Amino acid sequence: MSNSKEKLFTEFQAPTTQEWLDKIEVDLKGADFNKKLVWRTNEGFNVQPFYRREDVLKLKTPDSLPGEFPFVRGNKKDDNTWYIRQDIVADDAAEANKKALDILNKGIDSLGFRIPGEKVSAAFIETLLDQIFCDIVEVNFHTCQRHALELAQILTAYFEKKGYDKEKIVGSIDFDPMKKMVMKGKDTSQVLATAPQLVEALKDYPQFRCICVNTVALNNAGAYIVQELGYALAWGNEYLQQLVDAGVDVDLAAKKIKFNMGVSENYFMELAKFRAARMLWAQIVKQYEPKCDCACKMCVNAVTSEYNQTLFDSYVNLLRSQTEAMSAALGGVHSLVVTPFDVTYETPTDFSERIARNQQLLLKEECHFNTVVDPGAGSYYVEHLTDSLAVEGWKIFLKVEEEGGFLAAVKAGTIQDDINATNVKRHGDAAKRKEFLLGTNQFPNFTEKSEGKRAVGCGCCCGKAKDSNSEPAFKAISSTRLAADFEDLRIHTEETKVPVAFMLTIGNLAMRQARAQFSCNFLACAGYKVIDNLGFKTVEEGVDAALEAKADIVVICSSDDEYAEYAIPAFKYLDGRAMFVVAGAPACMDDLKAAGIENYIHVRCNVLETLKEYNQKLGI
Repeated sequence: MSNSKEKLFTEFQAPTTQEWLDKIEVDLKGADFNKKLVWRTNEGFNVQPFYRREDVLKLKTPDSLPGEFPFVRGNKKDDNTWYIRQDIVADDAAEANKKALDILNKGIDSLGFRIPGEKVSAAFIETLLDQIFCDIVEVNFHTCQRHALELAQILTAYFEKKGYDKEKIVGSIDFDPMKKMVMKGKDTSQVLATAPQLVEALKDYPQFRCICVNTVALNNAGAYIVQELGYALAWGNEYLQQLVDAGVDVDLAAKKIKFNMGVSENYFMELAKFRAARMLWAQIVKQYEPKCDCACKMCVNAVTSEYNQTLFDSYVNLLRSQTEAMSAALGGVHSLVVTPFDVTYETPTDFSERIARNQQLLLKEECHFNTVVDPGAGSYYVEHLTDSLAVEGWKIFLKVEEEGGFLAAVKAGTIQDDINATNVKRHGDAAKRKEFLLGTNQFPNFTEKSEGKRAVGCGCCCGKAKDSNSEPAFKAISSTRLAADFEDLRIHTEETKVPVAFMLTIGNLAMRQARAQFSCNFLACAGYKVIDNLGFKTVEEGVDAALEAKADIVVICSSDDEYAEYAIPAFKYLDGRAMFVVAGAPACMDDLKAAGIENYIHVRCNVLETLKEYNQKLGI
């Protein structure tokens, strides 16, 4: 055996980019390359069908190592460990403590407590944290913004009483007055003055952060990935600038800021988002001239999205949140919360919370996602996404800065308008099935019933009474989950009358089966009972079978060419005894319309509006 190292495939000449393009052009057989293969993202840039080494050589993202400025490759050098976090509503200190101790034995190593403002006290914290070792477990707290400073003072006194090493206390207080301004339009600007005092109270705890940026709220309102990225940077910079202007040392100020960001189902794009976010935030902090590059590290707690979760076929939410968790873990986040699959319609059960914990434990303990630092590095595709997101996110950041900063933009309402417009567009895309929601607007469970499940509202823990009677000072963000329109329609159908839709399949075997399947999926989105069939020899036979099945809707399913032969006779034979629908948009549509046939379902339909129209015609 030769001891020399051989390079494999050296006898093969690597094809050039142009040779790849020439081959693709041949395979496309004259079709437009850009229309067929280039992905036009919602984030403002195009994604090519393939990338090569030459595309990455011009990028800046691969230039640094993990743990090095600008931290695009992560804050850590040795591993990719993240905190597995679960949030607890702490209305009752003893009950919350009992639950915390229980889940700490089930794999959780980060706790998030939501404490009502009026219950913040030393005694409450003593009970809440009993037997919880805060120098081993990450502890995070959310309370009324006006009680945040009081909570910080109580916590520091508690930590000192317990004799904890201040270097080992990891956690946060979720102080973010601007969240209510951008989401609810409430003027909480007077609370911003508390921020420097809060930082001062916790200055001796280097790993305990207290100024938060909650763009997870934007994610749950439907924001595109690049919008969340750009506004997160502007939001964080607003806090950093205010702290520095108030005389807080820039290194201390930067190290006290934490980002709570959402994760949507766009797998690689979300992974790249966290890489781009760290890189851009590091560049922003660097402009303040900190003494140490470690101040430029971005600390991110990721939360899987609620915007794409569904009430019907809710176990599909597990698929969504699992890919989201993977994106966040591989993207190098500090901690992660997996939203339980049933949160849209009930207080999460012990079962759903256990599954949510296990989703992370699988990634860490069985898939070993915690062992490899920045696994996306070097991927031509991921590096391109990181760079493209950084470019577009930076444009949004600069636009906000030109408007006077994040706070000024919120007061002017431009950020709210932007997010609201995106939400409206996404609901419109879902209605047309340009954006898929598995189990809701595509491939619904035909036989599922709501069984009393109804969407739950916001679970704010404090300030309800004060806010309910006051008018918003600024524009607010108004949003519902992407599936809500279809869910409302389906529940209304279920509660009023469930019509029967009968597939009159005839003619060409392949086309009638394809169109019957399409039509069944289409109509089941509104909760209709659908009856598919193998095929009929004559339209009369099909109509008779439909009437015998007590059909409210008869959908003729055939090929475009055969509709000219079958559709009008079937329509006339049915004679108004049920609604008649043609599956498709055949060339002979004008002739069919002239004969009185007015209902058609096809891929260009607005599914939601069509189903609402059918409900109205059926008296539902």
